Amino acid sequence: MTGCQKLLLKFFNKMAGTDLLIIDDFVVRSPDKQQMLDFLELMENRYAMKSTIIVCQLPVANWYDMMKSNSTPAVAIFDRIVHIAHRFELKGESLRKN
Repeated sequence: MTGCQKLLLKFFNKMAGTDLLIIDDFVVRSPDKQQMLDFLELMENRYAMKSTIIVCQLPVANWYDMMKSNSTPAVAIFDRIVHIAHRFELKGESLRKN
């Protein structure tokens, strides 16, 4: 295992073990295959054990379209985050305009 791989493993273990992970600007652009696999591994390690907040400008219904080029990991990710989630959809003007 290379030094870079060790650092990456240490990072993923830390993210998997934190009590609350907040992911902001989820799927701003379509992730590549390695990013999808890394995210899937992270969600698998946290599934039903730790809390995760995912913030996204896109409606959940549009997430798959952003990831469909990597459909197998996308389905697995959605299975772990969407079906057991508590969803809050905010409507209205952006507060950043103020």
